[in-house]
Amino acid sequence: MKNIFLFLSFCIGISLSSQTKKIKILSSELSTADEKKFPGATILIGNVKVAHEGATLDCKRALLYRKKNIFKAIGEVVIEQGDSIIQYSDFANYNANTKIAKSWGNVEVNDKEMKLSTDTLYFNRTEQILFYPTKGVIKDKINTLKSNKGTYFLKDKKFSAKTKVNVVNPDNILDSDHLDYYTSTKLAYIYGPSTVFNRKDSTKIYAEKGFFDTNTDISYFVKNAKLFSKDKTVEADSLYYDKKKGFASATNRIKVIDTIQKLVVKGNYAEIFELQDSLFIIKKPVAISIMEKDSLYMHGDTILVTGKPENRIIRTYHNVKIFKENLQGKCDSIHTNQTTGLTQMFVDPILWSGKSQITGDSIHFKTSKDTNALDSLKVLRNSFIIQKDSLDPKNFNQIKGRNIYGKFKDNDLRVMLVKGNAESLYYNRNDETQKLETITKEIASDIEFLLENNEVVQTKYFKETEGKTYPPSQFPEEDRKFRGFIWREDEQPKKMTDIFIKDSQEQVKERKKLLEVERAKAKLNKELRKKRAKKSKLDMEK
Repeated sequence: MKNIFLFLSFCIGISLSSQTKKIKILSSELSTADEKKFPGATILIGNVKVAHEGATLDCKRALLYRKKNIFKAIGEVVIEQGDSIIQYSDFANYNANTKIAKSWGNVEVNDKEMKLSTDTLYFNRTEQILFYPTKGVIKDKINTLKSNKGTYFLKDKKFSAKTKVNVVNPDNILDSDHLDYYTSTKLAYIYGPSTVFNRKDSTKIYAEKGFFDTNTDISYFVKNAKLFSKDKTVEADSLYYDKKKGFASATNRIKVIDTIQKLVVKGNYAEIFELQDSLFIIKKPVAISIMEKDSLYMHGDTILVTGKPENRIIRTYHNVKIFKENLQGKCDSIHTNQTTGLTQMFVDPILWSGKSQITGDSIHFKTSKDTNALDSLKVLRNSFIIQKDSLDPKNFNQIKGRNIYGKFKDNDLRVMLVKGNAESLYYNRNDETQKLETITKEIASDIEFLLENNEVVQTKYFKETEGKTYPPSQFPEEDRKFRGFIWREDEQPKKMTDIFIKDSQEQVKERKKLLEVERAKAKLNKELRKKRAKKSKLDMEK
């Protein structure tokens, strides 16, 4: 008995369900039939209107298949679903069992957020999804969206398309192979190769994943992101860009390419301020100046690039190291003017050029504006050049003075002029046997050196000179190193990747200790010289 009751309840449920799914005729000027031509169909003509589960359908003529629960509409078809959507077309077929409508011929759909135009459209009322398999156009208050095919989700106000999608507004053009666009928020989410082209200044963004706010011009991309402007390209794993504020931030594997000044800046976090023509980059940043036959790599804790291309400045701060095949260096900070080609090194600067170690209170070097090749060098105050003897690592050729000026040719240092309090110490070897023959120590107002293959081949002294050449056995041991001598080969970047190695605390302490000792020696020697001069003066007066 219980089973019979359950069976009857099930049958009644099916009956009620089937009744609720039936299409209901609301109006028609004429109702007829033609079993021969349209078997099983009721022919409705003139002001036809039917209803089905919250939706109405109007048309000029129609065929209603009651048993199949299918409605075919012809001429000025209008489908309305409450106040959420209204659809127009020339023809439509509606299956009330599946609640799916197919419309074709000048299809137009309107809701509160957008207007959709296409040739053919499928409307799944159960899922509340619109799908067009042929070309379609969606327009809202800001954007016009075109694609070869697409899906619109009524509940989410979301459009999704995967082939040749184009979104246009007065400011931008977005092209994509796959995107989701929300008509309520004006947000576009991309899932494939996409570009955003700014119509006002031709700025372009390429990415393969992320979102773009068409209302605010704010975007965030997280796969193969690239920002193209008139003078630079920015590449990164992720890129945030606020076009209206002219601000961008990039993260991980960043590459900024200055196409005008032949400069590449890399790092793992960067911020770009377009309106101020500035960029700073941190987390293993490196600036690469592309030269004629080689490139100059510059690394520090922070790199700041400012100014327009015709007046661009690069500032690198803290733990700075530079590397080029024939030039390496380090200091605390570097200032580079790309227009003049002048690079200035500050705070304990040191350069290695060929076999020479160059130090001073500040070091400036200049590159050619045309080729970016090294042009000239200035070592200002307390300048010191040291070169290890070719055969005996205990001996060092040394040049010291107030300032040193150098000239490069083919990126090699060829001429050096020591101006003021010039001193030199050279270990002279036989050209054939390479045996050490003499040691020469000279003091002059100025000394000029000519170099070939990073070796001194000619020396010229200016004004009065004071010097002596010794046999190696007679040279005073205490004179083998000038005051302030510190050999720092262990700090030299021998390959490009060495610029990322920071000095250990022990190295820093040891260098400070050596500098303090040398300064103390210099101060003591200065005082001794004053005392000797004073004593000499008194002796003369007597």
